[in-house]
Amino acid sequence: MVLGLRNFTDRTQTGEALLDTENGEELMLIQSEIDIVFNTFPRQSHGTLYISTKQVIWVSDVEKDKGYAVDFLSISLHAVSTDPDSYPVPCLYAQIDTEADEDDSDHSDSEWNAIQNLSKIREMRLIPSDPTQLDTLFQVFCECAELNPEPNDEEGEEHDWIFNTDQIEDEEAEEEGYNSHNPANSLGQSNGNHDLARSVLELQINDKRFEDAEEMEINGDGTHH
Repeated sequence: MVLGLRNFTDRTQTGEALLDTENGEELMLIQSEIDIVFNTFPRQSHGTLYISTKQVIWVSDVEKDKGYAVDFLSISLHAVSTDPDSYPVPCLYAQIDTEADEDDSDHSDSEWNAIQNLSKIREMRLIPSDPTQLDTLFQVFCECAELNPEPNDEEGEEHDWIFNTDQIEDEEAEEEGYNSHNPANSLGQSNGNHDLARSVLELQINDKRFEDAEEMEINGDGTHH
């Protein structure tokens, strides 16, 4: 298997993505009106997202010969990003493992050169036209990640891929006496990179705490010493 992002051109006559159904690949979700961003390059608009049991496919609705795909085995982390300091609009963020050396990842390259050399693409953002679709995208990503464990995982090994705010805040509560808030949804999933997933979640937890503090002051519940 080739790690990383790759070009995708397998389409039906009507423009739909073709899956390898003969080898058991199944479609999990089709989502229209999805934009895509690679690394720090400009946003590519007007596409359709296909999520299968094996890969993520994005095809342009404007340029019929433009499309990209990445196997779930190449996605090391994914998370919902809502922090405007990270990206201006809500999106699903994913990190991509590649076969290129770290030294070869030169973000100063032109957009054209970078897209032509897909081995340099290590970050992907999927931006739905309706941000409420992010929860569904995230859950489908989680399900498909669990269907694609790393090949070197030992049989029967337990995975700690899901990192939610409860886990992190419970640890902090023991250390700092913090009375944790309990959001219902997980925010990130890592395929073996606990520290990175923790960093993503801690950023969003801190944002949540700041919002709660502001709300308390507005409602007159906060006290100043």
